[in-house]
Amino acid sequence: MIFSSLIFLYLFLPICLVAYFIFKPIKIKNAVLIVFSLAFYAWDEPVRIVFLILSAVVNYFVGIGIGAFKKEKYKKLCLIGGLIYNIGMIGFFKYRGFIITNINSIFSADIPVPEIVQMAGISFYTFQVISYIVDCYWGKVEPQKNFFKLLLYVCLFPQLIAGPIVRYQTIAAEIDSRKTSLEDLSRGLTRFVVGLSKKVILADQLYRIVEDFLGGSINSLTVSGAWYGVILYSLYIYFDFSGYSDIAIGLGRIFGFHFNENFDHPYLCKDITEFWQRWHISLGSFFRDYLLPITFFGKRNKYLSLFLVWLCTGIWHGANWNYIIWGLYYGMFILLETLIGKKKINKIPLVIRHIYSKLVIIIGFGIFYFEDIGKLGTFLKALTPFNANGWGGEFELSSLCGNIFLIAAAIICTFPIMKAFGKLSEKNGTAKAVISMSGTVLCMGMLLLSSILLVDATTNAFLYWRF
Repeated sequence: MIFSSLIFLYLFLPICLVAYFIFKPIKIKNAVLIVFSLAFYAWDEPVRIVFLILSAVVNYFVGIGIGAFKKEKYKKLCLIGGLIYNIGMIGFFKYRGFIITNINSIFSADIPVPEIVQMAGISFYTFQVISYIVDCYWGKVEPQKNFFKLLLYVCLFPQLIAGPIVRYQTIAAEIDSRKTSLEDLSRGLTRFVVGLSKKVILADQLYRIVEDFLGGSINSLTVSGAWYGVILYSLYIYFDFSGYSDIAIGLGRIFGFHFNENFDHPYLCKDITEFWQRWHISLGSFFRDYLLPITFFGKRNKYLSLFLVWLCTGIWHGANWNYIIWGLYYGMFILLETLIGKKKINKIPLVIRHIYSKLVIIIGFGIFYFEDIGKLGTFLKALTPFNANGWGGEFELSSLCGNIFLIAAAIICTFPIMKAFGKLSEKNGTAKAVISMSGTVLCMGMLLLSSILLVDATTNAFLYWRF
């Protein structure tokens, strides 16, 4: 099941909310969330629920073992066992086919490539439990002795499929005790509608245009067509993914959970380092806290650590060479900026820094889009003056004119508009009332428009659903 579906909006979620708020004891509320979360995850492929519960069981006992043993070597054995299991599960479900395909290609072998059930969100919930057992080992959190509380943390449906990656310490206290105030409900519903609108009104409509240019014959792309398509893809992927995060954070707020932000208007960045401080924040902070501390031969090497982080960032996103190239591509620019230094970079004119960062990001998302390496090469060439198809044509101009309002709205929505109105309402009481009333009307309109667009929607799954 996905959030951007009428079944979720008008059947699953209302029933879940009624069942949740009808009870007062926190134990029953947690039980309701567990039942609905498991139903949510098992909706399309019931077999997936087995591995989700198994993940909770294994990591529950790993945490208990870490807490029970006094000797360091036994604690470490528990942790290593948990890491092997978790990483092994990701490898088995996401990368087994990729590994076998490459073995066949390199060694001219004929090993059958297995067909594996799509384990939606496995990278997200597995990274969550990895952070849990590592934090248990480091003494940052106490191992959870109640299995069902840990199961709730693992399977909580608002962020189960595509994040953000929520650490146990962020919501540990709220699992035991939480309340939903009127402000929580208001802010949660608003955030939910904003996220849904990003997905349905902006991302899905942008993707239709992207497919017209990048989804067809790459060999016929003009220079302007290639740039136009990949720029819109960059906007699409932002609204699709940040839209999911908004929905997750909003739903969490409704149920009394306060998840950390996952996006902070990343296209306002002035360099690539800043971009990754604003984009998919929960993944970046995960690698920063759990991968960067790894030592090589007993010593810390920041360059090898950077290489490992960006290699893993690429691998995490998918079982294809373009994702690995994409991760190392960004790693190269992060390394370059590290070598130059922040002080020197800040001396570069702001306009040049913005142009540089946006070019790197847009080309990067082109690498992200094309899983076929041959098509990727053709696309990259299409961006250059060496493109034999010329600079542009009527098709690009017609598409731009026909979708100008959608594209303008998308660009405007990359800016912190809600924050600006929030600051204005804090300074002026009259403005606060007007903004509040206008915001309510606008949210109702966006929900109605999203619902209308979803009536005829067929393939509207979130991109990061498969990660």
